[in-house]
Amino acid sequence: MSDILETVEVSTGADPYHSVIWLHGLGADGHDFEPIVPELDLAGLSMRFVFPHATVRPVTLNGGMPMRAWFDILDLNRDGKVDEQGIRASAAQVEALIQRENQRGIPDERIVLAGFSQGGAIALHLGLRRPSALAGIMALSTYMPLAKTLDEEASDVAKDIPMFMAHGRQDPVLPIGLGELARERLLERGQSLQWHAYDMPHAVCKEEIDDIGAWLRWLFDRDQQAR
Repeated sequence: MSDILETVEVSTGADPYHSVIWLHGLGADGHDFEPIVPELDLAGLSMRFVFPHATVRPVTLNGGMPMRAWFDILDLNRDGKVDEQGIRASAAQVEALIQRENQRGIPDERIVLAGFSQGGAIALHLGLRRPSALAGIMALSTYMPLAKTLDEEASDVAKDIPMFMAHGRQDPVLPIGLGELARERLLERGQSLQWHAYDMPHAVCKEEIDDIGAWLRWLFDRDQQAR
């Protein structure tokens, strides 16, 4: 198992029954989405939110300056060079967090893998390739990394994983077209997903937070009531 990343954790109740592992964007850290948890309106659901800190590494397009990043950004061109090694290494680190949740009593089918921007790219990459299905994948303001290997590497169970995708129509960092390309690629594969577009830049907004909360309740309400 890879070294366990440092994390920030927030629980919505005692003895969490579900987990959400939520990956931040480039240059941020695990505290970035911590304040959102109370806004999700998850009353009655006992969940553990795990917000890991990505490794600090030099980022080529930032002049080589070290920052928290899930992988290096080598080229802004969609068909340019990609840090495949970094993507796969971070995916292994996040897989270790999933396995830790398993050891804490929460199986894959009660875990959501979420991410924003670069973190969303890792969530898509790993969530679609794991041999065991997660409860859901949440990909916010992001794109599909290593798309050319998806058909070869995607697991047989991936298509049945519920997915929440969202993007800002005014996103200047990752234009919404990149999110739409990822959506169309997944729909062509028969993926089950919700798509949301919002009038916002590279960020999250209140409407999006409300929709995320509704999606999480939809995923987990019935499961927890059946306990």
